Amino acid sequence: MTMTDDSAGPLAGTLVVDLSRALAGPHATMMLGDLGARIIKIEVPGTGDDTRGWGPPFVQPPGTSDPADRQSTYFLSANRNKESIALDLKADADREVLLDLVRRADVLVENFRTGVLDRLGLGFEALHAVNPALVILSITGFGHDGPEGGRSGYDQIAQGEAGLMSLTGSGPDDPQKVGTPIADLLAGMYGAYGVLAALRGRDRTGVGTVVRTSLLAAVVGVHGFQSTRYTVAGKVGRAQGNHHASIAPYGLFRCADGAVQIAVGSEGLWRRFCGAFDIDPATPGLATNGERVAAHERLVALVEDVFARWEAPELLAHLDEHGVPAGKVRTIDEVYAWEQTRSQGLLVDVEHETLGTVQLAGPPLRFFDPTGDETTRTGHVAPPVLDADGTAIREWLADS
Repeated sequence: MTMTDDSAGPLAGTLVVDLSRALAGPHATMMLGDLGARIIKIEVPGTGDDTRGWGPPFVQPPGTSDPADRQSTYFLSANRNKESIALDLKADADREVLLDLVRRADVLVENFRTGVLDRLGLGFEALHAVNPALVILSITGFGHDGPEGGRSGYDQIAQGEAGLMSLTGSGPDDPQKVGTPIADLLAGMYGAYGVLAALRGRDRTGVGTVVRTSLLAAVVGVHGFQSTRYTVAGKVGRAQGNHHASIAPYGLFRCADGAVQIAVGSEGLWRRFCGAFDIDPATPGLATNGERVAAHERLVALVEDVFARWEAPELLAHLDEHGVPAGKVRTIDEVYAWEQTRSQGLLVDVEHETLGTVQLAGPPLRFFDPTGDETTRTGHVAPPVLDADGTAIREWLADS
């Protein structure tokens, strides 16, 4: 895989060896790849990353029906800007290839269960003996130690165990998972953030370090106000549908032909909202945010009674005219057709080895120089087919 000038990015020249599979680790390495790092993905011979088999949906080149040619859209979502080499880590020759990569690497990412790398002779001490400057990111389900540190972790289990499902759903008796594998994705994001900090630290010390995170830690890390609501005030948050627990009115409200969302996050916005619909902002029992939160059912009835006379497009325009934050609920296809999404670089076209031109969700970060010129990486590479770069990587190791 050849990186072009327009795909350099701020991490250009950084080599990442990716031993992870499924989602948390691959998401972390994809983030690093989006920033310009070279990502060499180590996969199991024959089958590759677990997510290569996760589907449907699967896609295939036009006119072909060979199952070997099918590609998982799940895999495509987490592996852009990477190279693939298939290595059997139980085989001496392949393990030597890995160690040769480690000697040259800046970062290694893994999400095996605790102890697996040690049994392969590839524990953290062994890796640092090969390359003392190596930054290692290790992601587990519930942490590397503690009474349940050895548990395997899958996203939905972690969402439940870490309390997120108890906060999500129509009510306390209706726990729901988030519609994306958010525990995995957050662990990957925290992991990439930790790697960047460790690389900065290595700039000062010259010594690598181990960064640890977990699905449990990632979800607890985004409890936000729900954490202090309990730890400080002793209040246990519960799911309450599409309305905020501490701000009102803030949520999804029905109107004549559907529903809209509003976010009245200050008393100033409350006065604007009331002015837009001839409501007295000093209505007894609704004059302050605390009163409105306590009078949730009454407030919802009041807002939806007003909104019942409006269809959504006109209502959204009216709210915008009065400076009240509001929005619609878009389906996924509407999001990707939305010009605002496209204007932010959130869709990229890549050339896949077997599928041809495919469109992927793009990276969420943009970079600009002091003059205002955008320096964001623009050249992206499609997720690789299994072992697509094995020969080239071995030749590069031999030549270097």
